[in-house]
Amino acid sequence: MALPAPPPARLFAELLPAPTPTPTPAGRGDPPAPSGREVHVSGSAELSAGPDRARVSLRLGSRKGAAGAARSSVTRRLEYIAQSARQRGVPEENMTVTEDFSRVENTYQMEAEVCIIFSDFGKMQNVCNLLIEKLGTSVTISPPHFYHTPEAVDTLRRQVCVAAVGNTRRKAQEVCRLFGQSLGKPLLIREEETKEWGGHIDSHLSNSPDSLTLQERIQNATAYASCRVFAVFEIKGKENRRNKLL
Repeated sequence: MALPAPPPARLFAELLPAPTPTPTPAGRGDPPAPSGREVHVSGSAELSAGPDRARVSLRLGSRKGAAGAARSSVTRRLEYIAQSARQRGVPEENMTVTEDFSRVENTYQMEAEVCIIFSDFGKMQNVCNLLIEKLGTSVTISPPHFYHTPEAVDTLRRQVCVAAVGNTRRKAQEVCRLFGQSLGKPLLIREEETKEWGGHIDSHLSNSPDSLTLQERIQNATAYASCRVFAVFEIKGKENRRNKLL
């Protein structure tokens, strides 16, 4: 899906004439009042963030004539899966196991599913490759589901807002320099519009085809955000030539 074009940045400046200064009474050394001149600027920014989590599901089962044999076959493989993941730095709380035991005709069937959450995609590949090598067709590994944690989404929102403010300030500086003025302190910063698209959350059920590569899945799960802000800055006066040369 083609990404929408980022919102166009708008830039304008309004240089108000300085009011007539009020004479300072003799004997008083109070600083002069602010000039009241302002520059009004709006600007935008767009950022993206790849997923920070991946969830992999592994399914395995056994059907035996004896209940104990069916349980034992699945339990051994479950223990091997958990041990392999722990040895590669996956914490216990990131692994969830569900089991189902039933009787089918004259046999006993044991089925289990292991869900593992990875924050390191390299470790994820190592664990999956090892389990395929050691367990073969006795385990079915689903393609990874990539997603963003709420903390990652909040970080992207903050970063794109800060980037938009930074772009706006730089534009205001350029406008002031164009007129030989110096940029002062901000008087107003207002977030006018934010947009977010793409990305997956944990509860999102991915409908990506199994034929996608790992990098294609990560790209499909990448989140985008844009922000437009409006700001008003004080104009201090003539630009210092020394600062201009720095």
